[in-house]
Amino acid sequence: DVLAEILTGTKAKPVAVLASFQSPWPLQTGPVFDVECRDGKTGDGAFLAVTKSTEGKSLAELPSSFFLERLFDPTGRFSFYGPPTDVKVKSSKMLDGGNRRVLDITFSILSQSTNAEIGRRALLIATIPEGTDNAVMLTASGLERRWKKQTLESAEKTIGSFRAIPAPKSNLKLRAKDRTNGQFDF
Repeated sequence: DVLAEILTGTKAKPVAVLASFQSPWPLQTGPVFDVECRDGKTGDGAFLAVTKSTEGKSLAELPSSFFLERLFDPTGRFSFYGPPTDVKVKSSKMLDGGNRRVLDITFSILSQSTNAEIGRRALLIATIPEGTDNAVMLTASGLERRWKKQTLESAEKTIGSFRAIPAPKSNLKLRAKDRTNGQFDF
């Protein structure tokens, strides 16, 4: 089980959110990882990300490209050796009366060692926690060739367990650590 307190909003008005999910993959630690669970041998894993402001729009009103922009950002998880290619949204559906949205995505990334493109699949689930203007996303992904037989079931269980809710109020001061390379107003 993974539980993380993350900040959304702006530096002037930060909002603490508790995000949780269950993962079959181990939690990663170190300077490269934020909140990420990953199998180092297969590359299967899941990670949290926060979007820019939704500008008051609901999840249903936001285009799929809004989520993909953050997911495939130049400093994003899948862009180490260049931007992903052949990005396709296979499906997009609303869950829980519009409180959560799931995207099924295919894309290719460049392998540093072989210089070849490697097909990947991902399930992305997003929610906008009450009191915030940012979507919090959990993305579970794996290699396309392993997806149906070995990764899909774990990815579905992982995103199905995802929750992001406002953190309990406290008198502690919120201090944001900028990990966005200036993309957000933290």
